[in-house]
Amino acid sequence: MTTHQNPSQQEIKQLLNNANTVAVVGLSEDETRTSHMVAKAMQAKGYRIIPVNPKAESILGEKCYATLQEVPEAVDIVNVFRRSEYCLDVAKDAVSVRAGAIWLQQGVINEEAASYAKEHDLTVVMDLCIKVLDAILLPHGKVASE
Repeated sequence: MTTHQNPSQQEIKQLLNNANTVAVVGLSEDETRTSHMVAKAMQAKGYRIIPVNPKAESILGEKCYATLQEVPEAVDIVNVFRRSEYCLDVAKDAVSVRAGAIWLQQGVINEEAASYAKEHDLTVVMDLCIKVLDAILLPHGKVASE
């Protein structure tokens, strides 16, 4: 049973509009994978994409990091393309690096991870595609302030 409730569309719009840096956990080098296509689209919209993949050197022209803890800059959103059972560990990592939000992609559902992240003051979006919501909520790109 799902108990998590995603933020409102207005709250998600504000999150996306204010975010600059998106660490993508599970970003694939394979251009045919959803994670790659979504991250590439978000990069094209002006987000700084930081790949988190221990098996790659660089993806989308950006240096890869094996873990979130290795990322040398602040992360606004941790976008997760991992199987649901790994999400609690990712949520703990997101909390440890003081990320602003954790976004579990469409089909990725973990109530325990969502609860843990919320308890530690992270915004949690679950089972939604960041690329789709960005296109719907910010069709003309990010704005200076709202």
